[in-house]
Amino acid sequence: MKCPVDGTTLVITDRSGVEIDYCPQCRGVWLDRGELDKIIDRSASAPPPPPPQSRGYDDRDDRGGYRKKKRGGFLEDIFDF
Repeated sequence: MKCPVDGTTLVITDRSGVEIDYCPQCRGVWLDRGELDKIIDRSASAPPPPPPQSRGYDDRDDRGGYRKKKRGGFLEDIFDF
């Protein structure tokens, strides 16, 4: 089968029991009838990913005290304005 985008021959691979056709050139992915349903069913039965773990950051300033939180956007959390 040829890629509809660039005409390269598609490569067939098996991912968790589902055959997926993909183009090695443009990296497009094509699914046959029913393959998307299989992927959705398998992802629904998979356990949810674990929540992100705390990185141990705190709100202390350079002198060991705690900073007062300012109201503002997320950019103010990243940069000192």
